[in-house]
Amino acid sequence: MAAPSNIAVPSKITVLGGGSFGTAIANMIAANGHDVVLWMRDQENAELCSQTHENTRYLPGYPLESTLKFSSDLQSCLQNAEVVFFSIPSKAFRQIAQQAKVYISAGTQVISTAKGIEAQTFKLMSEILEEELPQARVGVISGPNLAKEIAQKAITATVVASADEELCHNVQALLGSQYFRVYANTDRFGVELAGALKNIYAIAAGMAASMKMGQNTVSVLITRSLAEMSRFAASLGANPMTFLGLSGVGDLFVTCTSPLSRNYQVGYALGLGLSIDEATKKVGQVAEGINTTRIIKEEAERRGIYMPLVNALYETMFNDKPVKEVLISLMLAEQNTDVEFTVA
Repeated sequence: MAAPSNIAVPSKITVLGGGSFGTAIANMIAANGHDVVLWMRDQENAELCSQTHENTRYLPGYPLESTLKFSSDLQSCLQNAEVVFFSIPSKAFRQIAQQAKVYISAGTQVISTAKGIEAQTFKLMSEILEEELPQARVGVISGPNLAKEIAQKAITATVVASADEELCHNVQALLGSQYFRVYANTDRFGVELAGALKNIYAIAAGMAASMKMGQNTVSVLITRSLAEMSRFAASLGANPMTFLGLSGVGDLFVTCTSPLSRNYQVGYALGLGLSIDEATKKVGQVAEGINTTRIIKEEAERRGIYMPLVNALYETMFNDKPVKEVLISLMLAEQNTDVEFTVA
């Protein structure tokens, strides 16, 4: 997708959500020389970040660009913004979109970075944006993007997904750098669904790590997780080939192997015997995989989709079934085919 020469880079950009990833995204945009403001719900934290240029709460130890602005005033952040990134947890996503609606102009490009599913409606975050902001143009970014590694300027890549070519080119221009590459994809649904689903399996991987299971186990877990993810997504109309890219196997791999992943951290704590509440408190940030596990189990049962890993994880997290007992049941389950999707 070659960038048309007549597309001008937007002059005002807003990032909603002062968590680790929202902060990392806003800082990259500022580092690329663009006018960007990071909105935080907490006024005290916004003022502290303005004074210190460090988000000590969610991204401690990483100095932020001197040109990056911080604010808790939603109206001033959104007025005249041409591009808005929504880095809001799924539980609060619709609420913030509703509050933002009155300040977002027609034609504004809005991009979700959240990797979750709304429990009550089974809506992805971009679908919520379309419902609440019908005047906007919608896209998503998703991929193997650990916030701390982005802050360290480690070589990273992500996917921007939208049928809107201009939106994709703008995101590439705003975020692209020597260490951060942005690839485009038109399968918005598949890219976004992959980002939400992989959080489930990262919890399982964290459990396996805390129980000192071997690399053979990790290999089985990742590959069967990929099969399960793509099976579920294809049944909903997504392109299973999307899951072979950055937003699928790429994001799954990093989330299932890195201790920086919040979902991995939750799983690790669960494997040590902590409860869900204790594990969440220990991590200190939202781990979307917890709620996603419950949501996907219910939807898979409703649709009759075979999801043994999701079912096993659900039993461990919500029915207090011992991890080892669940693993044994998985190993004794029906042995299916290795590769479920092929190219003719």
